[in-house]
Order: sequence, then C-alpha cells, then structure tokens
Amino acid sequence: MNPYELSIAQARTELDKGTLTSRELTTSCLDRIKAVDSTVNSFLLVTEEEALQQADIADKRIAEGNAAPLSGIPLAVKDLLCTKGVTTTCGSKILENFVPPYDATVVEKLKEQDAVLVGKASMDEFAMGSTSENCAFAVPDNPWKAGYVAGGSSGGSASSVSAMECLGSLGSDTGGSIRQPASLCGIVGMKPTYGRVSRYGLVAFASSLDQIGPMNRDVTDAAMMMNAISGFDPRDSTSVNEDVPDFTASLTKGMKGLKVGVPAEYFTDGLDAEVAKVVENGIQIFKDAGAEIVNISLPHTEYCVAVYYLIAPAEASSNLARYDGVAYGYRAEDPESLLDMYKETRSQGFGDEVKRRILIGTYALSSGYYDAYYKKASQVRTLILQDFQKAYESCDVIVSPVTPTPAWKKGAHGDDPLALYLSDILTISANLAGIPGISVPGGFSSAGLPIGIQLQGPHFREDSLFKAAYNLECGTGIANKCPEL
Repeated sequence: MNPYELSIAQARTELDKGTLTSRELTTSCLDRIKAVDSTVNSFLLVTEEEALQQADIADKRIAEGNAAPLSGIPLAVKDLLCTKGVTTTCGSKILENFVPPYDATVVEKLKEQDAVLVGKASMDEFAMGSTSENCAFAVPDNPWKAGYVAGGSSGGSASSVSAMECLGSLGSDTGGSIRQPASLCGIVGMKPTYGRVSRYGLVAFASSLDQIGPMNRDVTDAAMMMNAISGFDPRDSTSVNEDVPDFTASLTKGMKGLKVGVPAEYFTDGLDAEVAKVVENGIQIFKDAGAEIVNISLPHTEYCVAVYYLIAPAEASSNLARYDGVAYGYRAEDPESLLDMYKETRSQGFGDEVKRRILIGTYALSSGYYDAYYKKASQVRTLILQDFQKAYESCDVIVSPVTPTPAWKKGAHGDDPLALYLSDILTISANLAGIPGISVPGGFSSAGLPIGIQLQGPHFREDSLFKAAYNLECGTGIANKCPEL
C-alpha cells in the first residue's frame, strides 16, 4: 500500500510506531498530486515547500513523543479559508493575488497539532454553486468518472480526498457545499452545528448559514478532524461556548435505543430510483443495527429553496460589498472616476453566478421589497427550524438522500441556474435550521457513480450523527473505497 492510501487513523498508528515518517507520507501525497491533479484539478495552489517544512517539524514532535492526533497528517483546505502568507482567492479573479496576514482559526488549530497543509482546494467562486464550475481558475473533475462534476462549492476539497491526494480536507457548507460534493465523490462530509466551529478567517458568503467542516475517506477520520477544529472562539461572535465531546468515542457498533426518522417530503417524484434504493438499503442497515425507524414530516420543506435563495444572496450582497477595488484585491485599470472604478472592478472581477446572486440579494434588501422578500423568508426560516424541533421529539437522527441524483456531466445545466438551485433541495434545510448533517457513502449507481446517504441531527448532537454514520459505514462495507486513476 502506498502511504497516500492510508486513512488518518492508519497513518497515525504508523507514524507513532516509527514505521513511517511525516516527510515520507507528505512526499507520497505530493507525488500523487503531481501524478493525477492535471486530470482532477483539485488544487488551485500546492504548497510543496511549506508542506515539507511542516512535515519535518511534525517528525520532530512525533520523535519527542508529543504527537497530537493530526501531527504529520497531510491535509488540504478550501481556498476561502485564510492562510497566513499563502494566497487565498475564493476561486475569484477579484481576489486572485490576495495574501492574508493571518490564519483562519481552523487553520490555526490544524497548525497547533502540526498537521501538514499541502494546498488550497478549488471551489465555486465565493462558494456560490453546486458544481465548482464557477471557479475562475480550475474546475475539479469527479475522480470516479471523467467529465462529470465533483459537486460544489467544496468540489476541490472533495475530489482531493477521493483521488487520494491528501488524507483529509476542510470544506465549507452554506447550503450543502460539504455534504453534496462528498456524496458525489464517495467520501464522508460533515456540516457541524452552526456555532460549533469558528468562522473567523472564513471569507464569508452568507454569514448566518456558513459553517466549516471536515471531508474524509471514512467516519473515524472525520471524527478526528472534528475534534481538532471544534470549540469556542471569542473572535467569532457567532461561536457557541459549548463543551466539545470526543467524537471518536461515539464510534461504536449497535444502535439499540436510537430512533431514526424518515421524512416523507424527502422521498418525492423527482428522486432518482437508484438514489432511493441506496437510501432504503441504509434504512435497512439501521434496522439491522437495532434502531427503531419512525415516519416523520417536515411540512415546510417545499419552501426551503425559495427561502434559501433570498436569504443567502441578501447576505452575499452585503458581504461582497467590500470588494470595490479600493483597499485590496482586483482593481480595474484606468477608471474615469471613482464610480467608474467601482463599477468596472466589480463587473470584471466577479463571475456571472456571483453577479447574479448579488443582484438578487440587493433587490431583496432594497427599500419597498425588504418586507416582501427578506423579512418573509426569515419568518418562514423559523417555521423550517420548528419543523425539525418537532421532528426530534420523536427521533434522534433523520435519514434521507443527499442529492436527488448522482453526479451529472459538466455543463449539463450551464444555461439553467434554477435547475442547479433545485438540486440543493435536500441539503439547504440543515443550514437554514443551523443543525448538523453528514453525508456517508451509501453505494453506487449502475454507471459507477457514488451515492451518499444524509444524516441530520439536533443542535450540537454531532455525537449521535457520528454513531449512526459509523454503523451505516460498517453496514455498507465501502469505507475508503477510492477510484482508480
């Protein structure tokens, strides 16, 4: 077995025994990137020199017997997480040459454990998209089938893990952007409870929805990364001072006493038959593990897409107002006036999808329309949250598909943004409600494309999700299954 094929847990064992060094492991991943990334396009930037330096530091720590769980482990981070001294573009021309003077809190936490950061992963521009095709620089490919989307917006984070270019990655999830690409690429992706993981240093898309989480080849690795990045941060006003359990302690077999809810609204006519079959198999696995299956209802599900695509663009309109060419980032050349500079900088610097969402959001927030759109959407958002609160009175975990279909061909929805918006219908509710969700590999389509199963839980009950996810993973028997490249 090549070192890059190891899981984090396996690599931890080898590193601690001294049968493998972090430099050897990191070199293996960097060589893998050189071999396959021209095909999968996972990375916008590979930090080879810095990674090898970090690996040598980690090896010293390991030799001294002071290894942390992620010491010496090669990881990638989505390119909207600030990295001190390393370019952070958000997949946008407007930040093409932006070098942050500080690290995001999650990056700090990885560095505190002497993890190795091998590069910045490709993504939809400012995290706006479901396919990563909106990236201004490099569009990732699905490692399972050439020419198919890796999902979005954390497509590069997902493909880098699936293609075994690193042992784990950090993504961000505003409406499914961790769980959806995880499902399409056949890996595990966790969206934590809003406030569980600090957003300090995350370049904001929609501040009340964004959340950072791990993307890994198995559930154990995801739990290890969640342990590392979780916790209160006074620099983030939305961070919650909640005790962080050891999530790996939840990874035990058997689900006796747990109730798994099945929402009728998530199994509709638009659901692909192969996706439905995989989820039904997952429900049977839970039954076999001793869980009780209960039917539940989330009656406001039909409004989720409309609510999300008012709230998220409105917040994006506000957050992206700072990119005007004055202080940093791209600036249009030879403007005729200050107003012209604003106009040309934003017209040239932003891509079509970002401009589309800024326009929608600005309209929804404008005088005379705020009450009709943004305020109304916020009120319905509360009803969506209440649906989940009521559902969790009768169940511990909710099971559903992640996406209505497996991955599709690149460009298939290029002229129809609404079709892509509708593909998020099964994931955006967790962001609107602020609850945790995880995607776990469930099976494959007849075309060989991965299909994930989504689990959602009450606020700050990631431990329950990890327990259910672990049992699901044991039942499917496809953990760490990767494509041949």
